[in-house]
Amino acid sequence: QVQLVESGGGLVQAGDSLTLSCAASGRTFSSYVMGWFRQAPGKEREFVATISWRSGSTIYADSVKGRFTISRDNAKNTVSLQMNSLKREDTAVYYCAARVSPLTSSNKRDYPYWGQGTQVTVSS
Repeated sequence: QVQLVESGGGLVQAGDSLTLSCAASGRTFSSYVMGWFRQAPGKEREFVATISWRSGSTIYADSVKGRFTISRDNAKNTVSLQMNSLKREDTAVYYCAARVSPLTSSNKRDYPYWGQGTQVTVSS
């Protein structure tokens, strides 16, 4: 079983930066592909970024490419999402997710493990 706990959300102004963290518990964290997703009010949960466990290769949604950076520390069992140049449309609940696979995925249905989410609100 994998437990994921997000932290770092908050209220920021447009153009600001924020870093989200996700702490994972469970064995062999380095075998998990980790992802970040977000869900805005009235919208479906959408993919933000993912990182592989072996090569550290990353994939980003077009909407955040160039502004967000996903990284992981296998020794500390954590994955982070550095968010720069935040926009109002980035406002959402952000979720950390994990899947036991060497393959990254942008499909939320491929991730069986989810955190409780952390709210990010960007004001103009």
